[in-house]
Amino acid sequence: MSLNLCVLPDVKPDENAITISHVRAYVIKSKEVEETGGGFADCHSQAEGHWILGTDKWPIANPMSYYEKYKSRRSSWGIDAIGSVIVEIELTNGIKGIGISIGGEPACYIIEKHFSRFLEGQDPLNIEYLWDVMWRSSINYGRKGLTIQSISAIDLALWDCAGKLRNEPVYKLLGGKTKDCLPCYATCYDPLAAKNLGFKGAKFPLPYGPADGDQGMMKNIERIKQIRESVGPDFSLMIDCYMSLTVSYTLKLLELIKPFNIKWLEEHLPPDQYSGYAEVKKRNPTTILLTCGEHEYTRWGFKLLLDNNCADLLQPDVTWCGGITEARRIVALASAYDIPIIPHGSSIYSYHLQYAFPNLPMSEFLIMSSDSSSIVPYFGDLFTDEPLPKDGWIHLDANKPGFGVTINKNNLRRPYNRDEKVI
Repeated sequence: MSLNLCVLPDVKPDENAITISHVRAYVIKSKEVEETGGGFADCHSQAEGHWILGTDKWPIANPMSYYEKYKSRRSSWGIDAIGSVIVEIELTNGIKGIGISIGGEPACYIIEKHFSRFLEGQDPLNIEYLWDVMWRSSINYGRKGLTIQSISAIDLALWDCAGKLRNEPVYKLLGGKTKDCLPCYATCYDPLAAKNLGFKGAKFPLPYGPADGDQGMMKNIERIKQIRESVGPDFSLMIDCYMSLTVSYTLKLLELIKPFNIKWLEEHLPPDQYSGYAEVKKRNPTTILLTCGEHEYTRWGFKLLLDNNCADLLQPDVTWCGGITEARRIVALASAYDIPIIPHGSSIYSYHLQYAFPNLPMSEFLIMSSDSSSIVPYFGDLFTDEPLPKDGWIHLDANKPGFGVTINKNNLRRPYNRDEKVI
């Protein structure tokens, strides 16, 4: 029996409401510009030699490490093939909101050719409604991946508009702040450099996976031992496995790294192996925390992780999982299970979420300089004023509305221009 008594009437803007006049989706002008400009919204879009792609000395274990041709550089199999998508939503009063994700031209097509029909002419503050119609209208081809990343970029642009309309930072729209500033750990190649820069801990990539056999395992232990010795016994260290391991390999790795005081092991299995994550957590022979969620999408995906007791903490990417609208649902859901959230990357888009909710204890900052030795903006040249950590802390300016950053449009290209004149 249905509880609904009738079909809901159309949602229309209130009289005299400011509405959405234009939705525009951009990519970066060229691959060369994206790489030399720091990756923009795609942190993996970097020039050869950047640590995040893997180096000759230390590769990065990943799902393609089983194949010799693709194991030495993650760029060899196209980790950066899709590229950035940047959404600009313009309102009838001239305000513009910016959201970003991974998605490139395919995401631009979805945004301009499909989702724009729900947005233009609508009140930008009807964010829940707009998220729901985008989700429902794309279930037949979406649900995860590129489609949800497209929704994420739109959703973030809407929240940016909302903050600018209200002349308040996004975290105040979410309920205000639960902390005055955010402690940061660094994801990097060189944890000692991160320690010297003032970060509260550091995460580094695991070099080898199951295809490298016992020799690869021993090289992993060598790398972990070297890093622990370099930073001392008490500096927090975490290991990113980037979906590259198996259940048995993970359990063996956990046993072998016991002496090195590792805080957590991250994303050790492919994201759809819910039963595998649950098994590793059940059989974990250590006190090392187990984490995942970077490549999970929407509250339904995270509910599976929570219901199956897959992890000790979850790591949604706010620019991928469905935007702020869906991320706050994920945060609320996790709080009911007493599971903390530490979002993957996301910079400003996760900082505001972390300010607003108590079960987000710290922030990740990816050190995106080529050799991982200095702090540069996570989004490269995309914004002119992205806030950066100082002595391991992020401070948000309460006087900057929306997400508090200014877009640099010099390097953007709009592949599906629906306007009468070129922007």
